[in-house]
Amino acid sequence: MPKMKTQSSAKKRFAKSKNGKIKRSKAYRRHCLGCKSQKRKRHLRKAGFVASCDQRAIAQLLSS
Repeated sequence: MPKMKTQSSAKKRFAKSKNGKIKRSKAYRRHCLGCKSQKRKRHLRKAGFVASCDQRAIAQLLSS
C-alpha cells in the first residue's frame, strides 16, 4: 500500500499547537493596509485557530 502523503498546501498554512488545536494565520493582512487602523492590523498579527467543525478535515490533510 502506498504511503500517506501530507497535503503540501496544508502544511504551509496550518500548524498544530501543544494542546492539539490547529493554528492558522488570519486573513486581510496582505495589502491595502493604509486604510486599516493600527489596532485592526495588530489584532490580525496574532494567530487564530481552526473552527471545531473544520478541525477533522484539516487534521486529515496534515496526517502524514
